[in-house]
Amino acid sequence: MRLLRAILIVLFCLSTRPLPQALVTNVVAQNQNPSITERAYQDREILYELQSPESHAFRITHDYTVRKVGEKYYFNVVRAGSHVTNPDSVDLDTGEKLKWEIISGKQATERKLPVGETIKDDSEIVVTYLSRSLAPGTTNRIRLMETYADPKSYYMDGEELVWDRSFGRLRNTVVLPLGWYLTTLSSPATIQTLPDGRVSIYVVNPRPDDIRVYFRARRRAGQ
Repeated sequence: MRLLRAILIVLFCLSTRPLPQALVTNVVAQNQNPSITERAYQDREILYELQSPESHAFRITHDYTVRKVGEKYYFNVVRAGSHVTNPDSVDLDTGEKLKWEIISGKQATERKLPVGETIKDDSEIVVTYLSRSLAPGTTNRIRLMETYADPKSYYMDGEELVWDRSFGRLRNTVVLPLGWYLTTLSSPATIQTLPDGRVSIYVVNPRPDDIRVYFRARRRAGQ
């Protein structure tokens, strides 16, 4: 009982004392350093809508909040091994369609675009042009939609489709093609059937690195 009372007193004192200045300084420095990203504060969301598995294609939807003052672009560097087609960008604050283009890493380097990550000459980059340069104290919510084809991460194995891809973002949703049901899943996830009959798999990645998400699905009889 005395030990418990002592612990409670210590906890109370710690809760009422101000944080050490060194800790406060460190937190402020992290918030001011754009190269440090706290996973808990990431607002990136991504949706994968699987097309026919024979096509190896999936439609991706990214939601992102632009916060950097003066920002003019949003860059999406396509993962190596994937090929991108049919981009479509929208300003969610206004509903305005945004201009976009697909360029190579070499073009981005030659034009000195501030991509913000390591790229190669043959990298594919989707550039979205924001409708306005971001002013201090404001944000801009945008949405980018595009179709990826990647036979290494989405393919058929016998009568089952296979999804084997790593996720680096916080909130990830994969939707199976209509008429398919899940048979195997290697990661913790929330599974539900959508109003249109498709099955969705929602995966949260709280880690600072990527997680591998592997599952298999089979076509329903008569579909």
